Amino acid sequence: MQSLFVPTGLVALAEIGDKTQLLALLLAARFRRPWPIIWGILVATVANHFAAGAIGKWVASFFSEATLSWILAACFLAVAAWTLIPDHIDEDEEASHFKRYGPFLTTTIAFFIAEMGDKTQIATVMLAAQYPHFWLVVIGTTLGMLIANVPVVLAGHFSADKLPLTLIHRIAALCFLALAGYAAWNAATLSGWLG
Repeated sequence: MQSLFVPTGLVALAEIGDKTQLLALLLAARFRRPWPIIWGILVATVANHFAAGAIGKWVASFFSEATLSWILAACFLAVAAWTLIPDHIDEDEEASHFKRYGPFLTTTIAFFIAEMGDKTQIATVMLAAQYPHFWLVVIGTTLGMLIANVPVVLAGHFSADKLPLTLIHRIAALCFLALAGYAAWNAATLSGWLG
């Protein structure tokens, strides 16, 4: 069940204050139709995180378990640092897309593109490489995205500025740091460095 619960919690924490959460807020304010936006988030996230998880599994097949653990430790450490950098979204750039499509298609396209190279997508790649149950990782990271974004969409007027974002980002960074430590410990054990 770690393959489900760890990704869910990590992505939910990492997503708070992330650019895709800000995008969800912007979409909710523009369209004022929450359900097509929520369905768009779901479809985009499943597609994006399925691809990211598949890449994680594929990349993991090229390395020994010890080497993969060292790579994961370095990547989790990088994502921990990245989590501390606040995201922002350019409303003028995003607004040009709102005029052409309805809320579902706009959300699906915008979320899929916004997730490309985002820390939650990178985390999905790493988590799929680390945990044995691919589908549970994809479901978990998708649930994490929904846990963070659905309340924002439903509230519509909800402001991320009211949350203690610095504290939340620090907690998420500590979680990624703990995963980095665990991966490094696992790598050292597999390499025979720790009896």
